Amino acid sequence: MKPALLAKLLVLGLVVAVVAVGCRKGPPRVTPITGQGATSPKGPGPEGAIGEEKTTRPVGTDNPTPINIKDSVPLGPRHDGWPQDRERFKSETVYFEYDKSAVRAKESAKVQVVGDYLKANPTHAVLIEGHCDERGTEEYNRALGERRAQAIRDVLMGVGIAPDRIDTVSFGEDKPADPGHDETAWGKNRRGEFILLTPPAK
Repeated sequence: MKPALLAKLLVLGLVVAVVAVGCRKGPPRVTPITGQGATSPKGPGPEGAIGEEKTTRPVGTDNPTPINIKDSVPLGPRHDGWPQDRERFKSETVYFEYDKSAVRAKESAKVQVVGDYLKANPTHAVLIEGHCDERGTEEYNRALGERRAQAIRDVLMGVGIAPDRIDTVSFGEDKPADPGHDETAWGKNRRGEFILLTPPAK
């Protein structure tokens, strides 16, 4: 082979090699996918396990209005020794649906009556008792009674009564209004009662 031809072939081969190297593609760019089954920059593990904020809702309550923690006062009497009048608000007893703690619209008028009385008598207070029917465990019913008393308290605060004038307590299933074991009795036992508290005589 002639030297001139060999030189041309070598130059041509070099050019082809340079072009081939210059056109080689790099690895494809991958866009991270966020969502179910993906690892986010917040860390590995199940969704929301690391770094995510989640909205916490009360467990086991059907009340759609979240409780404002700063306005919440622990359950329990604060007006120890105050005379109790169980008859004054007897007709304002609030009744609940089965396994519910939301105050129904038709029951909220009773809370308003109590609120109006307390506004007209600013030295008086009220105790709200939460009660349940006999179905469910004792622990569950005690917690449900607390939620019922708290729900009524929230409505009472909503009509303008200061939280330090409202005591709450739960008796669960311990104090039935009707000792029967049917729906008629249970409906009477799912309730919240108002007890008027008046200042002790000096």
